[in-house]
Amino acid sequence: MTIPLDLQEALGELLGDAKLVSCKLPETELKLWLIDAENMDRAFTPEETRRILHEPPYWSFCWASGLALARYLAERPQWVEGKRVLDFGAGSGVAGIAAAKAGALEVVACDFDPLAIAACRANAELNEVELSYSTDFFAEADRFDLILVADVLYDRANLPLLDEFLSRGREALVADSRVRDFQHPAYQRLEMLEAFTLPDLAEPEEFRKVSLYHAQRG
Repeated sequence: MTIPLDLQEALGELLGDAKLVSCKLPETELKLWLIDAENMDRAFTPEETRRILHEPPYWSFCWASGLALARYLAERPQWVEGKRVLDFGAGSGVAGIAAAKAGALEVVACDFDPLAIAACRANAELNEVELSYSTDFFAEADRFDLILVADVLYDRANLPLLDEFLSRGREALVADSRVRDFQHPAYQRLEMLEAFTLPDLAEPEEFRKVSLYHAQRG
C-alpha cells in the first residue's frame, strides 16, 4: 500500500524525517500506519519537543489500550457482531477497525482531530474494512448499540465523559491504562488486559496493564 501522503506530510512537519510505516500489530490480523520506531529512538530538538507537546500526533501510535481492546474484540466478537458501534476518540482507528473485522453492522470512527480521521481512513483501507466518520460525538443520534473508548481517560478532566457515553449508546466498553480504578456507579471492571504501545515507548510496566470497564444503560 502507498503511504498516505497527507499524513506523512503532517508528521514530517512535526518531526522532520519521521516516516509512516505499515506495521502488523502483534497477536492480531491488523495493520496500521505508525511512526517508524527508529525515529523515536533519538533525542528530540527543543523545537521538535515544543511541536509534539503542542500538537501530539496521537494517530501515529497504537496505544496500549487500543491494542488491548482490539485483541479483546477479536477474541469475543459477540460484543460487536451485527451491532452499530461508535469508536470514541478513535485516534488511529484500531478499536473501530477491530470491531468491523469482528462483524459489526456499522462502525463510526469519531475524533475531533481531522488528522485522526484521515488516519482512520487510511488504516481502514489498509485493513480492507469500511468505516463511517464523525468529528462531533454530540452531533450523533442516540442510535448505537456500543460505544468503544480506548486511551481517553489519561486526562482526568475527561472523566465526566463517562456519563455521556451512555447518552449515545446502550452500552460502553472503556479500556484505559492510565486511570485504572475510576469510581463510577454505571461502570464495572471486567478484567485486566496486557498490552503495550507501538512503537514501543518503553513505558513503565504499570502502563502495560489495561483495565477494561463495561457500562450498560439502565
